[in-house]
Amino acid sequence: MEINIVNMFPEVLNLYGDRGNIICLQKRSVWRGIKANVFEYTLGANQEILKDADIILLGGASDREQSIVYSHLLSLRGLIKDLIEDGVVVLAICGGYQLLGEAYIDANGRVIKGLHLLDFVTKAEGKRLIGNIIIETSLDVFPKTVVGYENHGGRTYHNYQPFGKVLKGYGNNGKDGFEGLIYKNVIGTYLHGPLLPKNPHIADFMIKKALERKYTLDNLEFQKLDDTLEYLAHNRVKELYM
Repeated sequence: MEINIVNMFPEVLNLYGDRGNIICLQKRSVWRGIKANVFEYTLGANQEILKDADIILLGGASDREQSIVYSHLLSLRGLIKDLIEDGVVVLAICGGYQLLGEAYIDANGRVIKGLHLLDFVTKAEGKRLIGNIIIETSLDVFPKTVVGYENHGGRTYHNYQPFGKVLKGYGNNGKDGFEGLIYKNVIGTYLHGPLLPKNPHIADFMIKKALERKYTLDNLEFQKLDDTLEYLAHNRVKELYM
């Protein structure tokens, strides 16, 4: 078995080490004997790279960097929408998460259009929401906790299934107690860090979903790995901040 992992615009969308998520997915696949092909979709790349994607990463970026990639992403909107609806696994983090929505409304009320792949908006409101964050995920995984780091000025509001319930930190908007969203096999989240190395259960969930879709499998039996070091990091965050 093999999977194709596409890292979107890594030269721009790589805030807080989000590239570490690609390394984590690749290594955890290879350790199980699964071939993991990693493609970098750079500015001006051929769309054919994206058409065969099994997992797509949209990393985080500043407002300026988001504006740089917006026009490039807009030309891919139809293709990305089709891939999402077909069940391709997507991890969209911070700026990448916001770009999936209808718009970002900045502090001056200026509307910055998103890709409108999903129906939600993000608004700049007050101080930035910064710090370590711990959530209880809504995904069918164990453990249920997910740890990371958030740093965002925007507040996201939506009616989708959340990625999880906030146990420590702010989450989507610092008001409703939820973080991120789940739509089909899309995970949108504000968790940096990078997210996956300290949360191997989320990485495995993504790999499993990608393989089940690609090979039309149900309840794929997954080889367990020795995650002692990964969960030492995971649990240390919980000990310090919960």
